[in-house]
Amino acid sequence: MKNKKINVGVIGLGLIGSSILKGLSDNSDYELFVCSKSSYKKALVYTKNSSDDILILKDCDIVFVCCSLSNTQRTLDELNSILNKDTIVCDVASFKGDLLNKKYNFDFILTHPMAGTEKSGFDAGFKELFNGAKWLVERNNTILSDIISALGAKELLIDMKDHDKLTAQISHLPTILSFLLFDSVEDKAKLIASSGFRDMTRLALSNSDLVLNMFKNEENILKYFDIIIKKTNELKNMSDKEKIDYFKQISQKRNKMYDKSGKNIFNI
Repeated sequence: MKNKKINVGVIGLGLIGSSILKGLSDNSDYELFVCSKSSYKKALVYTKNSSDDILILKDCDIVFVCCSLSNTQRTLDELNSILNKDTIVCDVASFKGDLLNKKYNFDFILTHPMAGTEKSGFDAGFKELFNGAKWLVERNNTILSDIISALGAKELLIDMKDHDKLTAQISHLPTILSFLLFDSVEDKAKLIASSGFRDMTRLALSNSDLVLNMFKNEENILKYFDIIIKKTNELKNMSDKEKIDYFKQISQKRNKMYDKSGKNIFNI
């Protein structure tokens, strides 16, 4: 007897949601159901089950909530009234402070795929987005694990109480600094800027709503910004040799962090 397909729901078809849709659309193990107010017609290329009505998700086995952070809680509340207790619901939000310890009628699992670009919207999504990326989860679930694997990502179990502290360091603060760096540089300097400045300010192309949502993590962002200032001040008291050794040590560690394809291979 042929195994029953898993009904996978996606609500919100920005970069992450549309990449999940595109990444699973050719997988015969899954039947896809999507909901989006703005992009449901575009999604019809990938699944016939596409609507602007959230009720299309009512019979799903698992639902990924890929709305903006500001709409995630409202969406979860809406789903609470239409899904059964066995449905798995996963958020993909980059800030967990408002979602920790939330209880719903369905089986709620906090997750966060550590993948993205500076682009946004349905057309920015692509099926290879998650290839080799770490996908953070608060607890294991077979259906979720299989989907993460099918998308090419690697599941990583973490305590979500630590999530916002960690993402402040490697996502939120770098994005804010990218904007501030671009804004702080004089136009005469921009005139002669090359690839170094281009790469350092790539995140300044990020969607402004996304950046605003990052500021929900302001306490952690400022904490680690203060650490950067402290380390900068410590450089003043180093000899030239100490500075060379310090920068060389950092360079060597950075060189080992990513493989040739740009994927994180860092190990503690």
